[in-house]
This record gives sequence, structure tokens and C-alpha cells, in this order.
Amino acid sequence: MSIGIIGSGALGASFARLVAKAGLSAVISNSRGPASLAELVQELGPSIQAGTVAQAASADIVLVAVRWVDAAKVLGSLPAWQGRIVIDGTNPVEFFDPATSPEANDPTNPLAAYGIKPVDLGGKHSSQIIAQLVPGARLVKAFNHNDVNVLKEPHTAGGKRVLFYSGDDVAAKAEVRAIMEAAGFLPIDLGPLEVGGPLASLPFGPLSTHNFVSI
Repeated sequence: MSIGIIGSGALGASFARLVAKAGLSAVISNSRGPASLAELVQELGPSIQAGTVAQAASADIVLVAVRWVDAAKVLGSLPAWQGRIVIDGTNPVEFFDPATSPEANDPTNPLAAYGIKPVDLGGKHSSQIIAQLVPGARLVKAFNHNDVNVLKEPHTAGGKRVLFYSGDDVAAKAEVRAIMEAAGFLPIDLGPLEVGGPLASLPFGPLSTHNFVSI
């Protein structure tokens, strides 16, 4: 089983760290190229390698950890996935600087003060849109429902931290669950994408931002 990571921001780098700690290997990529990841891969050790987006996308399991505004551009340039597993770690939000942007004063946006703007998906949930961008993939929604800092501590308060996941392919979900378990988390299956996707999607999913621990 090979693992690829598209995106080296907060989520991509945090996922790479948990993969490395679990004794797994992965190729991490970003839009700036492998050279920009030299410091990160040196920190993480030999199990994590820097590669191009195409190299990361050729893995058996690929985490998509890019900003929502970049998802269509990044994923649209890749070939069909031919049954490989894609983990959708995205959330339909845009970010801005609340100190300088006029959007910080938008009275219609309850998250404006935090520099977050929800994206209007026209009644769809985010994984429906990501699924269209990864034709032929077996899509699993995961690693998106909480602050990435919690990925540093799978064991806390005397128990295991809960991670939610959902998807329509049972075998694909089992593979993603295995990564979560290897990293020390307690995975909870929220069912098919149509159910679990909206439940755990930031910013307004009812299970998003909830930090559960199983004692």
C-alpha cells in the first residue's frame, strides 16, 4: 500500500507526521515542487519523501489536502484514478485576513471575525463536488472535521481521540480506517458520503469541530 499527499499546508504536513509516526511511508507534494519540501522531509525522516503532485497522485491511497479554492485546478490536471482511493480532507471554506479584509465586517457571515468564509455549494455537500474532480476514484471523507493540531495527539485524556470518516466503498473505508488505527486514533464510520459528508464537514456540519475522546 502506497500513500500520497497532495498539499503540504497544515493538514498535509500533519498527516505526513502521523503517517511517519505510525511507521508508514508516503510521498508528499505541493504546487511549489519537491525542493520546497526539503526541510519537512528531513524533519520527518526517510519514510516520507518529497515528490511532484503527479507522483503523489499515483499512490494507492491519496490524501487531498489543498485549499478549497485550489481543488478544481489541482485535481483537474490529473488523469482518471482507476479505482484508487482518494481521501477528501477538504472543507468548503475560504480564508482571509480579518485584520485587513472588509469581509471581516460582513454581517451575514457568522465566521467573519475568524477570517473564514463559507462557500456556497448550491445545496450540494463538498464531497459531491470533489467526487466530480476525481473520476474513477473510491472517495472517503476523512481528516477534515477538526483542527489539524489534534492529529499530533491521538492519545489524550487517558483515551483515544476519535476521527470520523465516511464513504460509499466498504473496502476503501477499511483501508483508511487502518491508517487511523495504525496512528493510534479511534475511527468512527459515519456511513455513506451522502450522510457522513455533511455531518463532519466544516464549517457547519453538526459533528465538525467536536473533539471526542474514547476513554
